[in-house]
Amino acid sequence: MTDSVTVIRDAETIVGYDPASDGHVYLCGGDVAFNEAGLLCVGGRYEGPASTELSGKSRMVMPGLVNIHCHSHDEPLAKSIFEDAGTAALWGQAMYEFSSVLDGGDDARAACLTVMLGDLMRSGATTILDIAGAHDIWLDIAARSGARAYLAPGFRQAGWVVRDSHKLDYEWSDQAGRDAFVRALDFAERARAHPSSRLDGVVSPSQVETCRTDLLVDAAEEARKRGMKITVHAAQTMAEHEELLRRTGLTAVQYLDRLGVLGSDVILGHCIFADHHSWTRQRTQNDLVTLAERGTSVAHCPVTFARSGMALETLGAYRRAGVNVGIGTDSYPFNMLEEMRQALICSRLGGKSVFDITTGDVFDAATLAGARALGRSDIGRLAVGAKADLVVIDLDTPTMRPVYDPLRSLLHCAAERAVERVFVDGRCVVENGKPSFIDYDGAIHELQQLQDFACAKAGGLDSKGRDISAMAPLSLPLGRA
Repeated sequence: MTDSVTVIRDAETIVGYDPASDGHVYLCGGDVAFNEAGLLCVGGRYEGPASTELSGKSRMVMPGLVNIHCHSHDEPLAKSIFEDAGTAALWGQAMYEFSSVLDGGDDARAACLTVMLGDLMRSGATTILDIAGAHDIWLDIAARSGARAYLAPGFRQAGWVVRDSHKLDYEWSDQAGRDAFVRALDFAERARAHPSSRLDGVVSPSQVETCRTDLLVDAAEEARKRGMKITVHAAQTMAEHEELLRRTGLTAVQYLDRLGVLGSDVILGHCIFADHHSWTRQRTQNDLVTLAERGTSVAHCPVTFARSGMALETLGAYRRAGVNVGIGTDSYPFNMLEEMRQALICSRLGGKSVFDITTGDVFDAATLAGARALGRSDIGRLAVGAKADLVVIDLDTPTMRPVYDPLRSLLHCAAERAVERVFVDGRCVVENGKPSFIDYDGAIHELQQLQDFACAKAGGLDSKGRDISAMAPLSLPLGRA
């Protein structure tokens, strides 16, 4: 631990934490001082010793954003390929038919993780919950990046198989899923024990419908023994919703509640198709009540689902029901600020009202609610004693000006273009748009080669043997030069 102190002097705006309201407030002017131990001053004048002073002129200092659901693995490879694809018989969802045809191999892991972490940190994310496959390089790069990372090695007993582009089947391998569960627990413990002290493990049965009942129960019990969080994809698609109805007669929320899995230590990935959703066959509205009563959190990732014409109904309604909803990015683009903008737009469209949710509500979801989902009161806020996870916004960025309300300018207009610096545990992990400790530019270059490789062999992984041009036609036909 070092005693070096950084001070941002005379910041124009500080997004501070108000314990009386348990919310954020604007502080007009003042200093923000911190070291690796945490925040020493938020507003007012810092009179103590300082090793580094930064000007806060035309700057906003805000808490780091908390992303509670994303996937590194091969997700960055898929950019610009399947945005216009979908399986009509599966409610337009592309995931089941197309997610398995892109495989960059083991060589892609480092580049995909580096790009994802770089993009997220560049957009102000300081805490990241990543659900992917367990591998040693995951620990190494996550720690090197400087981010605060919760690593969730997924495991399941069934894989998806789409037959003739209309029928979703499940291929079961119970013992393989059990073996993956054991490996996942070991990896989660290794993440927790990492000397960086910024990593932790999460227990993650991958999807509610791809795990047997006993595995879901055992996973929750093991997580609780170890004091770890649990995350599982649930109520994420209509195909899953209908499959659970066929098997159990229950929604995902009702099923997990009956198993005793739900609780304040659980984060449900997406939780879109609960019993109140207009697409479902239910005509009840009990699931949100259950989630609120159990203290279970929801990871809301609007962008990837909006691409397929799907939306949560609505973020405002979940919050009003008392459900703790945080923000995640799921797949690309790994941009927390753009995700927050989309959350605003989708909620207002779904609620058919500009009043369904405010900019302040979305900022709360991406900070305090995300921290709450992880059981933490020392991140997602700027308060003396909290972790020194913070973001410096350049208010002079053209897309920010003119500024009446800086958060509105940031979320509705500027996004990551206005992010100047990002700090985690008092260390600068992003400066002038560049990650400090990982080779982001090199990974971007490598990712293009990896995507070309994955596209070339996609036909061999498709059940119909289609090549990539048939599965994902270009937006415009090729002409002659």
